[in-house]
Amino acid sequence: MKRIRQGDEVIVITGKDKGRRGTVLRVFKDDRVLVEGINISRKHQKPNPNAGIAGGIIDKEMPFDISNVMVYNSVAQKGDRVGLKRLEDGTKVRFFKSNQEVLDA
Repeated sequence: MKRIRQGDEVIVITGKDKGRRGTVLRVFKDDRVLVEGINISRKHQKPNPNAGIAGGIIDKEMPFDISNVMVYNSVAQKGDRVGLKRLEDGTKVRFFKSNQEVLDA
């Protein structure tokens, strides 16, 4: 079970976007994440008239390492570490280490 999943709200803890928050769009197998509105890169794109793609310079979200983000704890108003534990009924859940609040319902 991964500690950071698609749909989690995360905060960037290092790099050029430090302090910004966003939603995880995708988690890749090589421990990289794609976060909405974070790590924007400018790419030169060739036009492709068959596919209806216009050429030019576009802004694109790029993935970065999962160690550069923390799950955002709305109660504590900061990034927080996440742990895993089993409940009494045997289900595995994620929880915040600071206040023991369960992330998964």
